[in-house]
Amino acid sequence: MENQWKVGIGDYKVTKDPDSLITLGLGSCVGIALYDRTRKIGGLSHIMLPDSTAFSREVKPGKFADLAIPLMVEELTAQGTLKRNLVAKIAGGASMFNFPDRKLSSDIGRRNVEAVERVLTELEIPIIGRHTGGSAGRTMVVDLADFQVDIRMAAKNIITL
Repeated sequence: MENQWKVGIGDYKVTKDPDSLITLGLGSCVGIALYDRTRKIGGLSHIMLPDSTAFSREVKPGKFADLAIPLMVEELTAQGTLKRNLVAKIAGGASMFNFPDRKLSSDIGRRNVEAVERVLTELEIPIIGRHTGGSAGRTMVVDLADFQVDIRMAAKNIITL
């Protein structure tokens, strides 16, 4: 690993082997790792919300599944990747808050996961690994040498996808 690039909330980064990518604080947010095994290039996005269409003012595209994933794919293809070579691994989408009235929480974690799955299906990018749901936050580390993705959770062992 040469450099480890941090991906903040509502952001994404694209780089290649020997670099790695990391994002912290995946609660209800979802981390989406895309990878081209032939070129050893990939990206990581940390989305906060499923859909940008409910917002009328200018939005930061990296916050939304419907905008961030296509932008990341566009950047990867601009660097020579063929979309058909891309695969994905996803993590996050936890239900972080327990409200007596389910309507208050609106289960944003589940909605984020569903939106990510929908966008990836529309783009014909298969999900080959996932660690989603539950009630705990996660850290996601993506090694672009071999697309090993390590998921770290408080008081738990590392889970490798």
